[in-house]
Amino acid sequence: MTPPHRPPLLARIDWYWTFQLAGWGALALFNSVYGGSSQLRIVATIACWGSLGGLLLSHLWHGVLRRRGWAANGLRWKRIVPSLILLAAIQTASVTAAFHAMYPPDLLRGIAWLPGALLFWFGVFLTWTVFYFTALSLRRAARLEAETLRLQLHGREAELRALQAQVNPHFFFNSLNSVRALIFEDREAAAHMIDQLAGLMRHALQSGQHATVPLAAELDAVRAYLAIEQIRFEERLRVSFAIEISAPDVEHVRVPPMALQTLVENAVKYGVEASAEGADIRIAVRRASPADGAAMLQIDVANTGALREPGNSTCVGLRNARQRLQLACGERASLELREQAGWVHATIHLPEQA
Repeated sequence: MTPPHRPPLLARIDWYWTFQLAGWGALALFNSVYGGSSQLRIVATIACWGSLGGLLLSHLWHGVLRRRGWAANGLRWKRIVPSLILLAAIQTASVTAAFHAMYPPDLLRGIAWLPGALLFWFGVFLTWTVFYFTALSLRRAARLEAETLRLQLHGREAELRALQAQVNPHFFFNSLNSVRALIFEDREAAAHMIDQLAGLMRHALQSGQHATVPLAAELDAVRAYLAIEQIRFEERLRVSFAIEISAPDVEHVRVPPMALQTLVENAVKYGVEASAEGADIRIAVRRASPADGAAMLQIDVANTGALREPGNSTCVGLRNARQRLQLACGERASLELREQAGWVHATIHLPEQA
């Protein structure tokens, strides 16, 4: 049986009571030290009594703020200040009673000490209230940021699904054209092509539920697609693979679904199909080491020929491929199209994702 998921330690801590105990404990220590070294036991006892009373009053004050909505609707000083004066008076009376219980009755004479005591405890409860409202504001800001990030994530997922919906019909349209071209020439080959296409459709449907898929699965889909096109073009299509990553790593490296397929499809369309002699297609996968040392994966799909002005459908495919790379793999991901030494290269750079 799988054990229940436990939230992180910081999420399990009751921060309200942690800060309550820490704050009032620190105040008790301060009053014990400030009260002088003579009769330390009595001074410490009164300081602890004052902190326990302050803890109780502040907790009751916390409940009042929440029940009356003063904590949710901003600082209402016209109501808060009188309440703080009342708290200071109750706390002063409590500490004074403890003082009279511990010391001789005639030690406190007159009321000259009373304004200072009231002002001290008013300042304590005012500081507590300011810290409480500050903590609430920070928590609300964190929740708002988390909600904003959640909405952004849902927006990115929706955009990614929309882009995938544009790419997949484009791919299947070209594949069905290949089946149509062969079905009247070789029925057995056409049946085999349909089997390959069914496997590709299964891969597209399953991978469409995820932002990324294992590179090994994507390469298998590309091989199936090229097997379909190999039946159609025969010797005009010449394919080679250069996978410079070990088999276990290929299983774990993740890429956007159908992104590699789009590049191979363009290589077939504008390399093989556009030339009477056909073309060579080379698919290379290797690790790249940029200047910042971050682990990057480079996937290069190259075909012999010249870079020409692409049609509208290819523009959509390449544009969607770039957008999907950015959405699924972050801003470091990129797609570059260039011509070099008689080859047209479409190169994907993306950070490795476990």
